[in-house]
Amino acid sequence: MTKNLGESAQRWGPAPIPRALRVVIADDDRDSVLTLMMLFRHEGDEVRGVYAGRNVLAAVNDFDPDVVILDINLPGLSGWEIARSLREKRGQVRPLLIGVSGEYVQGSDKVLAQILGFNHYLIKPYEFSDLQILLKPVRFPDAME
Repeated sequence: MTKNLGESAQRWGPAPIPRALRVVIADDDRDSVLTLMMLFRHEGDEVRGVYAGRNVLAAVNDFDPDVVILDINLPGLSGWEIARSLREKRGQVRPLLIGVSGEYVQGSDKVLAQILGFNHYLIKPYEFSDLQILLKPVRFPDAME
C-alpha cells in the first residue's frame, strides 16, 4: 500500500526553515578559510575569514557571529587563548565555538578545549558535513525544541 505524500507532510507539519548564520572562520591556512567561506556562503550564511589570532576578537566584536570556527594553532594568539577570552567576555552560550586542529589531536586536547569553553572540537581534516551536523541546532533552533 502506497502512502500519499501529502498525508505524511500534514501529519508531521511543514519542514523547518533553515536560519542563515553569521560565521567567523579563523585559520592560518588561507585555502581552508576560503573554501569554508565559499561553502557557507552557498548555504546562505554571512561569513568573515581571519588568518591570525590577534584579529579574531576584533572580528567577533565587529561581526557578532553565531558561530566561530577556530584553529587552535593560530599565529599571534592561540585558539586556546581566544576561546578563554571569548567565554570570559561573552559568556557560555553565544557564539558557538568549534575548535579545529591537525596538531592537537590527543584526548587531553579535547578535554582542554571543553574546559576553555569550546562547544565542539574537530580533528583536521574534517568534512563540511561534520560542521553541518554540529550547526544543526543553531541553524534549526525551532526544530530542536
